[in-house]
Amino acid sequence: MVALIDANVVLNYITDREDPFRIASNKTMDLCSGNDVDGYIAFHSVSIIWYSLKIPNKQKRVWLKNICSILTVVGASHDQVLDAIERDDFKDFEDCLQDECAVAVNADCIVTCNVKDFGNAKTKIYNPDEFVALF
Repeated sequence: MVALIDANVVLNYITDREDPFRIASNKTMDLCSGNDVDGYIAFHSVSIIWYSLKIPNKQKRVWLKNICSILTVVGASHDQVLDAIERDDFKDFEDCLQDECAVAVNADCIVTCNVKDFGNAKTKIYNPDEFVALF
């Protein structure tokens, strides 16, 4: 299975923050680190994670290298970004870019804690609990 993992799932994994999907986010990352899932992360999610972490930069670098050893970074093409700009069916432009990155790698799904924001996605959407239940 090929899955694009949203930044919020990765942040749950790194910070172990209080979140309804905390445990399943950790299991999602475990699945991506094994042979069950080819995990991807959108290029722009890396900067979101960097700026969301409230730890010293040296620790951020260690975490991001770890994440990039588990998930492959993917970007969207120029045309996909233009398509995302034109799409007004997404409330959050960043989520639309996530969807375009998922399309770029032919992902089977996107795993996110914000399923409601992906109502018009081109890609199947799972929250971490639903994703882990597939395995």
